[in-house]
Parts: sequence; C-alpha cells; structure tokens
Amino acid sequence: MDTQRKMTTEQSKTTVVVTIVSDVMCPWCVIGYRQLEQAMIDTGIDAHIRWEPFELNSDMPVTGQNTSEHIQQKYGSTPEQSEQSRVQMKPLGENLGFAFNWTPESRMWNTFITHQLLEFALTEGKQHALKIALFEAHFTDQRDLSQANVLVDIAFSVGLDAGKAKHIIESGELGAITREKQQFWQARGISSVPSMIFGGKYLVTGAQGVAAYSDILQRAASDAATA
Repeated sequence: MDTQRKMTTEQSKTTVVVTIVSDVMCPWCVIGYRQLEQAMIDTGIDAHIRWEPFELNSDMPVTGQNTSEHIQQKYGSTPEQSEQSRVQMKPLGENLGFAFNWTPESRMWNTFITHQLLEFALTEGKQHALKIALFEAHFTDQRDLSQANVLVDIAFSVGLDAGKAKHIIESGELGAITREKQQFWQARGISSVPSMIFGGKYLVTGAQGVAAYSDILQRAASDAATA
C-alpha cells in the first residue's frame, strides 16, 4: 500500500471533532453546515458535530422583529438590498438541499431560550438533531420560535421528552450555563458565526465552501491519525 493510499485509509477511520459556534437565526450557519456535510461525504471523513451558543441579537425582544426591517436597521441597508441578499441565498440553500422560505412577513426571534433547549438536548444525546430541526422550523417552515409550545413540539419531534423540554423553557434553569458558554467563546475572539473549530486546532469563520471544508477535514484527520 503506498503512502498516500495508507493515509487516506487511516483518515477514513478517523472521526474529527468539529465545534460549531452558531445561532439558529443565522442563514450562513445553515449554508456552512450543509457545505461541511457535503465535504464529509466527498472525503469520506466522519465528523462529530458539537454546537455552541452565540446570539446575533441578544437584545432582541421575545416577540421578535420583522426580518427585513431588522436587517435594514442593523446593517443600514435599503429594503431592496435586504431583499436581494435573501434572493441570493436561496439558490445556495437549494443546491445544498435546504429551503429558505422567506416571505415579507418573516421574523427573527430572540434565541436565548432555544440555546437553553439545545443545552438540554446535549445531555440527552439529541443536540445535533434538535439544531437541524430548529433551522428547518425557522427558515423552511417559518414557525414562531418565541412560542414555548412550538419549541416543545420541535423538541418532541427529535425524540426529546416534551415534559422535560417544557420545564427547561419555563424554568430557565440552563440560562446561567448558556451565558457562560457564550462568554467563553466571546472571550476567545469569536464575534461572528458560523465559527467552526476542527479538531480543537483549526478555526474557520464564515461559510467557506465544500472545497475549503474538505481540505481542513483532511488536515484535521491527518493530525488525528498521526497523533
């Protein structure tokens, strides 16, 4: 077996830990993850995904805000520019098997509770499934993530106990650890999402594309195989 083939075989047996700091409201987090997913298929390298909390709009009211209005206020864009950015993202999502179904009435939500629910899901081995379900609920199905019954329904759909999920939402008992994790990443310079850390070593910010993720997966897998 030649060296290159041996390295490829060793990499295929290696699972790379990928930590993704993200927010459910972030469309580029969806695109970045889907690109990473395709890179995993292309390279044959498995990744263990762990999601970490980041709030794009921690001061947003629980009732949320119209998406277009929010983008215009936050970034100083015109209504036409705001709409054009979403129009451009839709085919990116479609090419990766994800549907962004924005409408003029689409809203963004305060995600502090969703991050607490994700923290609970982590202890139950359901964090990844819940994160993906929340992305789909928000961007594809346009569900109201400010409503506890909606969040409980989404949690239940991925196999979480509905009663426990409701308790987490109503009690806020995971609020402190969620804030602690957010501050941990902010203290380490994370100021935009998605931010992905491969093998605890390589930091990549933004949705970088399938080729870039393939390269970084191969490097991280090679490091793990020779460690």
